[in-house]
Amino acid sequence: MSKEQFKEFVKTKPELADYVANNKMTWQKFYELYDMYGEDETIWRKYSGVKNSGKKISDYMEKFDPDSLQKHIENAQKALDIFSELATKTTENINNNIKPNIARPLTKFFGD
Repeated sequence: MSKEQFKEFVKTKPELADYVANNKMTWQKFYELYDMYGEDETIWRKYSGVKNSGKKISDYMEKFDPDSLQKHIENAQKALDIFSELATKTTENINNNIKPNIARPLTKFFGD
């Protein structure tokens, strides 16, 4: 098997990069497996995570609480409303405190 074929194979299995990034495997070891077994799915199944991903999703769905999610959404909405109200008040205060620029006569000083 050539390196170019291995590179093309790795492009179809991006999860292998996670194993390398987490120092669980090296590219050299993956290449050796590829060289010995080729693209045989039985070898690559344990690195693909396909088998476990269905279980992980079901675990998340079992722990999912729609009421808790609704409360978090409501809290986020309240925070956004408060922020929006503060931003509006600040803008109004800035607009109300701006005084027109009236030129003073050059002969008039401080409290004259």
